[in-house]
Amino acid sequence: MEQTTQRTELSQLGEFGLIERIKQKVTLQNPTTLMGIGDDAAVIDIGNGWCQVISSDLLAEGIHFDLTFTPLQHLGYKAVSVNISDIAAMNAQPEQILVSLALSNRFSVEAVDALYEGMLAACKDYKVDLVGGDTTSSRSGLIISITALGRAPKEKITYRHTAKKGDIICVSGDLGGAYVGLQLLLREKAEFSANPRMQPQLEPFAYVVGRQLRPIAKTSLVYELADLGVIPTSMIDISDGLASELLHIAKSSQLGVVIYEDKIPIDRQTYEVAINEFKLIPSVCALNGGEDYELLFTIAQSDYEKIKLHDDISFIGYMTEAAQGCYMITRAGQKVPITAQGWKHF
Repeated sequence: MEQTTQRTELSQLGEFGLIERIKQKVTLQNPTTLMGIGDDAAVIDIGNGWCQVISSDLLAEGIHFDLTFTPLQHLGYKAVSVNISDIAAMNAQPEQILVSLALSNRFSVEAVDALYEGMLAACKDYKVDLVGGDTTSSRSGLIISITALGRAPKEKITYRHTAKKGDIICVSGDLGGAYVGLQLLLREKAEFSANPRMQPQLEPFAYVVGRQLRPIAKTSLVYELADLGVIPTSMIDISDGLASELLHIAKSSQLGVVIYEDKIPIDRQTYEVAINEFKLIPSVCALNGGEDYELLFTIAQSDYEKIKLHDDISFIGYMTEAAQGCYMITRAGQKVPITAQGWKHF
C-alpha cells in the first residue's frame, strides 16, 4: 500500500511560525552562546565582560525592493541600515558587516558600483567596516545578504524577553512614513506603466518617500541612552509595524500591553498623505505598515525622569499582566485588541 507523505504549506505557519519551528529543533551546545534564535540578533560571550552581537538579513528583488523605483545607491544604503538596526535593537554598537550578493547577468559592473556606493556611504555614517562577503550568480534577480556584527558590555545587552510589569513603552522617531511612502511609489509606478510619458510627482513627498527608500537606523539613540544612564528593560526594532513588534515583546516577556492611539508619533506629512492621498487611517499605517526601523523599547518607571525631555522619544503606553492582553485605547476611548496585520512572507 502506497504511503503518502504529509505536506504542510509554509503559509500555514507563516514567517514567525516557521522561525519558532526551527528554534524548537535547535539545541545550543556552547556556553558562550548567550542568545540564539528568537531575538533581533544572536549574542556571543567573547570574554572580559563583553559580548559580540551578530545579525543577518536577506533582501530579495521583487519581495523586499522594486528596482523600477529604487535607486541602487539607496538600496545599498538601506540594506546596511536594515542590518545595523538589528544591532542597535540589542543596545549594542555596530562595528563590521559582511556583504553577499547574488547577481543576474542583467547587472553591469557600473550597477554593482552604484550599489556599493550606497553601502559604503552607510558604513561611513554608521562607522562600521565592510570586511568581506561573497558573490555568486542568480537566475532570479538581485539578492543581498548582509551579516552585521557589533559589541556591547554584557550587562548592557537588551533582549525582547526582559520587560517587566509596569515598564513604560517608548518609541523613537515617528511611524508610518515608510508605508505611506511605499504607497506613493507604487501609485507612481502604476501611472507610469499606463503612460510612460508621465513624470513622477514625488518632490512634495520627499520625507515619506525617503523613509521608504533610505531609512536611517537609530544607532545614535543607543549612545544617547548610555549617556543618560538608561538601559532599556527590553528593545526591538520596528521592521514589521508597531503592532507586530509590541506583540513580540509581550509574548517574549509573558506580559500584556496597553498603548494609546493619540500617543503614537506620526509625522505631519505622513498624516496628511495617508488621509488626503489614500484615505488611510494614519495610526493604522503606523501599527501595521512596517519598515520604519525605529526602536521600540521599555524602561523602568524610575528612568522616566532621565529621558522625559528627549525630543526623539515618545511614551506610548505601559506593560501589564499577561492575563490583561494587548490593547490600544483609541482617541474615542475605546479599548481594541492589538493585532499584527503587516507583511506576510508566506
